[in-house]
Amino acid sequence: MSIYLKIKHKLQPMLPFITLLALLPVWEFICWFAKVPNFVLPSPSEIISAFLNVEITRWLDHSWATLRVALLGFALSIAISIPLAVIMVRSQFLTKTLFPLLVVIQSTPVVAIAPLLIVILGSGEAPRLAITCLITFFPLVVAATTGMLATPPELIELSKSLRASPVKEIWQIRLPYAIPHIFSGLKVAVTLAIIGAVIAEFVAAEKGLGYFVQFSTSYFKIPQAFAALIFLSIMSLVLFKAVHWIQTLYFSWSLPAQEK
Repeated sequence: MSIYLKIKHKLQPMLPFITLLALLPVWEFICWFAKVPNFVLPSPSEIISAFLNVEITRWLDHSWATLRVALLGFALSIAISIPLAVIMVRSQFLTKTLFPLLVVIQSTPVVAIAPLLIVILGSGEAPRLAITCLITFFPLVVAATTGMLATPPELIELSKSLRASPVKEIWQIRLPYAIPHIFSGLKVAVTLAIIGAVIAEFVAAEKGLGYFVQFSTSYFKIPQAFAALIFLSIMSLVLFKAVHWIQTLYFSWSLPAQEK
C-alpha cells in the first residue's frame, strides 16, 4: 500500500499533462472523422505542422517580445501596488478615498482605453507597459491590503506598547502576515500580465505573440495562430510556477500544509 501511495503522490502533479495527452488523439479523431476545416478547428497534427513551418528564431523573437512586456509590466505593478497598499493600511481616509477610484479603474475595459493610451503615451513600449500594469496591479493591491489588515489586533497593540515605529509595524508585523495573501495576488497577477501584454500587442505592436496571432488570423492561418496560443499558455503556466517556486524557496512557511 505504501508503494502505491508513493507512486500516486509522484504521479499527481503529472495528471493534468497526462489528461491533455489523452485528449489529443480524441481531438485528432474528431477533426478527421467530422472533416472539420482547419480554419474552424485545426487538428493537433496541423498545429504541430504549422509550428514547424515557422523558423524557431521567429518564435523566440515573438515570445521574448511578449515576455519582456509582461515581466516589465508585472514588475511595475508590484512597485506601485505594494506601497499603495501600505499607504491605504496606514490611513482609513485614503482607503475610503482611493479604493473606489481603483475599483472604477479596474472596471473600465482596458481594451476601450488602449487607443487613448497610445495617443497619450505614443506608439512605443510605454502604452504596452501601462496596459499590462493596469490589468495586473488591482489583484496585488487588494491582496496586500487584505493581508495587512488581517494582522491580529493584539500584535498591533503590543507593538504600540513597545513604541515600535510605523515602519517597523509594517515591515516586521503586517507584511509577514500579508505574505500568503500577497503571493496569492502575485499568482493571479502574473497570469494577467500575459493577457495584458497580448491585449497591448493587439492594439499597437509589430512584434510579439499577440501580434503574431492577429497576423495569422487575418490571413486565415488558424493552425499557426493556435500554435502561438499554445506558446502563450505555456508561458503563463511557467510564470505561475515560477512565482510558486519563489514562495516555496524563500517563504515556505506561508504555504498551506498540503502544498509543502
